[in-house]
Amino acid sequence: MSALSRFVAAVALLAFAGPILGADPLHARIDKQIAAGFGANAKHIAPRAGDDEFLRRVYLDLVGTTPTVAELNEFLADSAKDKRAKLIDKLLASPGHARRMAWHLDVMLMERGADSKVPRAAWEAYLVAAFAENKPYDALVRELLSADGSDPKTRPAAKFFLDRNLEPHAVTKDIGRIFLGRNMQCAQCHDHPTVDDYKQADYYGIQAFLNRSFLFPNANVPTAVIAEKAEGDVSFMSVFDKNKKLNSTAPRMPGGKPIEEPKAEKGKEYKVAPAANVKPVPTYSRREQLAGAVTSAENKAFARNAANRVWAMMMGRGIVHPVDVDHGNNRPSHPELLNELAAEFVAHKYDMKWLVREIALSDVYQRSSETPAGLDDPPADRYLVAIMKPLTPEQFAYAAMQATGHTDAERAALGAKWTEAQLDARLAPRLGPFRAMLGRGGDATADTFSSTLDQTLFLKYGSAVRGLLTPRAGNLTDRLNKITNPDAVADELFAAVFSRRPTADERKDVADALKNTTDRGKTINEMVWALVASAEFRFNH
Repeated sequence: MSALSRFVAAVALLAFAGPILGADPLHARIDKQIAAGFGANAKHIAPRAGDDEFLRRVYLDLVGTTPTVAELNEFLADSAKDKRAKLIDKLLASPGHARRMAWHLDVMLMERGADSKVPRAAWEAYLVAAFAENKPYDALVRELLSADGSDPKTRPAAKFFLDRNLEPHAVTKDIGRIFLGRNMQCAQCHDHPTVDDYKQADYYGIQAFLNRSFLFPNANVPTAVIAEKAEGDVSFMSVFDKNKKLNSTAPRMPGGKPIEEPKAEKGKEYKVAPAANVKPVPTYSRREQLAGAVTSAENKAFARNAANRVWAMMMGRGIVHPVDVDHGNNRPSHPELLNELAAEFVAHKYDMKWLVREIALSDVYQRSSETPAGLDDPPADRYLVAIMKPLTPEQFAYAAMQATGHTDAERAALGAKWTEAQLDARLAPRLGPFRAMLGRGGDATADTFSSTLDQTLFLKYGSAVRGLLTPRAGNLTDRLNKITNPDAVADELFAAVFSRRPTADERKDVADALKNTTDRGKTINEMVWALVASAEFRFNH
């Protein structure tokens, strides 16, 4: 690292005014910070999750699916003390982690909006490639906010703007929410009436980076690109101002200094002057300043929001919660911890894989989701008990394919030299129905789950789920049909679907069902479906 690089990193850390980075690894400091906030509830902390509960949880969080029966049995039989850390490293190094993170970033950035100008396949391939090379988060965001869509190689990165049609208020609001953790939509018309941190001038300071930009040749063309004029300022007026005073602001981040702009020499405002069917290119671009301003070390909200969102993805809620409502009236549950997460994230060059690993290694992450005796309603923001997280549509689809043995059958069909890319090419086309039905609402947060009647009918009768149950060489119903011992059927069934051993009562239920049926194949089919459609399967716990 050069002297300049070391200086920049040091400045970035100091900017958070947080604790000095300690000698202990971050996951140990996470546990200390969380424990400090327990108070009288300390005796009610949930114990460490069992190996089966941890295994399913970490598979879903890190690679977006559940383990195979063989992986479950291998992990449960392993007596090594460091087997959890080894598993975390194995999953983070797998291609499945890049796919899982691409799913997460897609929903975070695009919120399941329509794919109007950048095809989904190209966008997902771009995100998967970024995570496969472990691209730093700040570098990824700079690409998203600087691409104009004119180069086919980088066009997918422009999706954030292009598929919002570069509509000024939509992009202003979403830059604030998604990258800074500030939902300032109300400040479009006036200072927020109850949140002192959300000022109208801050809202238009963000918009000023983009007020000269537009889609060329127009927003209705699917191949449109981003162009920019050399002039134009934002102006705004509070709807509460009786004097109707017109205000303006230069481009700036909330709470930051305005960007200094060079004064263009008359007649040299453009590199490419505006003309019929010609994309104008100004000598000075306001939009080109946006990516650097958002990700600057001086803009503390960027790293703070990013760290908070990674925490929420792993833990089920943010330290600032909801994740896009960060202001003085909505205090973090653990402010020192959030400062430390953000500072360490910057110090490790915005390495999302590293941050995910540290959270996964913590005792807080590895707690059981079962509420201890004497603690009837544990406060979620104290993290006494692991928060149950509903599976995303993508997690549900891939977990259902794994649970029913569809993934195993596809693996076998590919032969001994199968690759993750080949397998994913066979599985990914089945995502559509799950996304369409289970992804309604576009909210990436984990605490907004509610099951609709349509979703219930989809799970009960829909071909997307039912189609996975038809016996096929190597899938779960095929395997169960070949097992004669009822206890062995129960073991295989619960290991495949729930990643755990069955209880004594569950073994008895399976044995009774098989004993009393006149159609064994149909009964097995219904048992698999019942478990896949259950509440236990739909949650990561």
